[in-house]
Amino acid sequence: MSMPKPSAERFPRRASIDLTLAPHAAPPDEDVVEQSAGELGPTGRPLRYVPDPPLLAHHGPAKVLAMCNQKGGVGKTTSTINLGAALAEFGRRVLLVDFDPQGALSVGLGVQPHQLEQTIYNVIMERSVRVDDVLLRTCVDDMDLLPSNIDLSAAEVQLVAEVGREHTLVRTLRDVIERYDYVLVDCQPSLGLLTVNALAAADGVIIPLECEFFSLRGVALLIDTIEKVRERLNPKLEITGILATMYDPRTLHSREVMARVVEAFGDVVFDTVINRTVRFPETTVAGEPITRWAPRSAGANAYRALAREVIAR
Repeated sequence: MSMPKPSAERFPRRASIDLTLAPHAAPPDEDVVEQSAGELGPTGRPLRYVPDPPLLAHHGPAKVLAMCNQKGGVGKTTSTINLGAALAEFGRRVLLVDFDPQGALSVGLGVQPHQLEQTIYNVIMERSVRVDDVLLRTCVDDMDLLPSNIDLSAAEVQLVAEVGREHTLVRTLRDVIERYDYVLVDCQPSLGLLTVNALAAADGVIIPLECEFFSLRGVALLIDTIEKVRERLNPKLEITGILATMYDPRTLHSREVMARVVEAFGDVVFDTVINRTVRFPETTVAGEPITRWAPRSAGANAYRALAREVIAR
């Protein structure tokens, strides 16, 4: 039995949601409780069987996934870094694209954005600059980074006058798409032109959703934006899944929000849930993904489980 693949038809067109420091030594690993298919997971559903990721005989062309939510602080950047690292552990070549002028993805991998002479801004705005001129290796084997900094904020204004402005990122990635298995684009917390570019370039969207009341409010607007991009710019775009983040099973509020999300979106919600933990802020300070910082922790295993689901879908 393989995991069903979410489709546009199965996804509601308009979701109806009821709304009444400095780096230091790595800490010791947490105890991890493994769950198997058939058991009830945090979503309240039986866990679906996910096959082991197959070995690859060759790499590419890449599947492009946009990490998108117009609300900030929901775990987009953390999920981009750690999902990318987990995919690399499974033998996939991964490119992370920092498409947020705040440069949080770059910082989370130990890069100082203000010290960069060239970023993805130069690639998309200057014909003489190629992706390879900007590409950085990360601390994770087979995972590369296209960094960003505040310069990218100017692109949103400058692209307005460009012909085919919504497909700028598509053209940027065209030269490297054959080298990778996955390209993960960390979007800024807005539904502006940069985010539309990411959606126009993507094969799928992963929506990190904090298990908190206000996070539910903007989901319907985001779904509408995704549908408009699918209809007008990118017919292949689909919603890969909704990822519940910052979940605290001890609180009634988190459990109620989780129940509402599963009720509204059904099978599109990943079985994997990312619990709230102090480990993730620590990894940002360390400039490493949690799979390297605390490889046996519950957080690391959660992102490995997510990577398995993403590959299966």
